[in-house]
Amino acid sequence: MAKIQTIGILTSGGDAPGMNAAIRAVTRAGICNGFKVKGIFRGYDGLINDEVQPFTTENVSGIIRDGGTILRTARSKEFMTPEGREKAFQTIKKEEIDALVVIGGNGSLTGARDFAREYDLCCIGLPGTIDNDLYGTDSTIGYDTTLNTIVECVDRIRDTAQSHERIFFVEVMGRDAGFLAQNSAIASGAEAAIIPEDSTDVDQLAQFMERGIRKSKRSCIVIVSESPKCGALYYADRVRKEFPGYDVRVSILGHLQRGGRPSAHDRILASRTGVGAVQAIMQGQRNIMVGIRNNEIVYVPLSEAIRSDKPFDRGLITVLDELSI
Repeated sequence: MAKIQTIGILTSGGDAPGMNAAIRAVTRAGICNGFKVKGIFRGYDGLINDEVQPFTTENVSGIIRDGGTILRTARSKEFMTPEGREKAFQTIKKEEIDALVVIGGNGSLTGARDFAREYDLCCIGLPGTIDNDLYGTDSTIGYDTTLNTIVECVDRIRDTAQSHERIFFVEVMGRDAGFLAQNSAIASGAEAAIIPEDSTDVDQLAQFMERGIRKSKRSCIVIVSESPKCGALYYADRVRKEFPGYDVRVSILGHLQRGGRPSAHDRILASRTGVGAVQAIMQGQRNIMVGIRNNEIVYVPLSEAIRSDKPFDRGLITVLDELSI
């Protein structure tokens, strides 16, 4: 196995607060340990189109406090094809990149896994996604900041809900995972959370209406995980039809959740996993995601990290139920 001399870094998929801190950590830890570092712009598309630039410590100076990603990001359809990955590998060879650090979520790390398998390339993933849905790490880069942003928004919405005696359905991101919705509901004192992990035969909306608001409350907040079929608008329409007499409003937070300066927690997580990525390369690790579990750095095979059954603590549902009476 050839000695690794040059590390390439890219960010892919949805941006997440803390990605810049991760870029900074990989760059500086790499240089500190004798590697050359190259930044790849616009995700896998940039790898296909050879948008690559040598990075020094000056390239990442001052970026730890910034949201977004200085490398830009994209969701590359071309990289999903064998032809696209072949173009990307040609850039890898041209730029003499020996190891690739991919900062992103489920789709991004799936791409890294496939790329590593096809071309026997050292790929290291960092968990950069606000959804917190990657298996093997307690938290993902961007999750804590986004959670705090949601709570701040809901606190403001609460003022209006109480003033006008309204029911507010607040839709948050999370894709197929309810971590953001459930924990933001607890932290903001919301009356309910409608999440995919609780999608049993029981009608969550009817159960909530019967248990809570119909008995004692004229205003409340319900946090809803985004869904193309059953989002906040769907549940608001149902209340208007099935429980007439309530003043119902919807607030979809959307991309507001992604922006902003990363929290201290996300900066530390990104820094630790970024340094961990360089250490993994030095140890000869390949095709793993660097995470933190029980406050310790862990290496998780990419094939495990991207599986969709990250454990959800159902005890959180009980906590919210008991506190929302």
